[in-house]
Amino acid sequence: MARAKSKPSQAPVSQRVYQFKITLKGIKPAIWRRIHVKECTLDQLHEHIQTAMGWSNSHLHQFEIDGEPYGDPTLMEDDFEAMEDSTATRLRDIMPVDGSRFRFRYEYDFGDDWQHEILFEGCLPAEKGVRYPLCVEGERACPPEDVGGVGGYQEYVRAMANPKSKRHKEFLEWGGPFDPEEFDAQAATKEMQKGLPDWRNGEPTI
Repeated sequence: MARAKSKPSQAPVSQRVYQFKITLKGIKPAIWRRIHVKECTLDQLHEHIQTAMGWSNSHLHQFEIDGEPYGDPTLMEDDFEAMEDSTATRLRDIMPVDGSRFRFRYEYDFGDDWQHEILFEGCLPAEKGVRYPLCVEGERACPPEDVGGVGGYQEYVRAMANPKSKRHKEFLEWGGPFDPEEFDAQAATKEMQKGLPDWRNGEPTI
């Protein structure tokens, strides 16, 4: 596992790599990812979180940092008046200057209410010849979209593990086979580097 030791002030922004641990709250054993990303906006960090975790960017999202909400003004509409602009806020603007650990929140899908703890673990110098972003490690599969939040996911996992369950066939037909322990960091990295579709030009988030 890569350990973040360098302080942001010790490296130029262009050579700075931020290390984050993303943990989906409310589920045990934990579903989590550790990622390396270069300097970017919060909006771009949202894309890295989506692709590393395995979400499909099909719902609204927001960050909460030091009690302040951050969102995309093109998505949040009337609610945006009380928010900071995530498309204009860069990591260097909000991460601790001394490189100390820092926690903030990322919420995805306001209906299912997927809460993520984002832990900034520090900075590393960018490695020559390495393409970023990276998912360096993690555990367990991302829940299916629209499964019903934490409670719905727990019911889903129990039913999928028990062919005799009343809902096993229903869930299998709905989403196909599902292994809650499945995770591949290399596959997650590939998705991160591919990025999300250009939903602002024809594939809007709902």
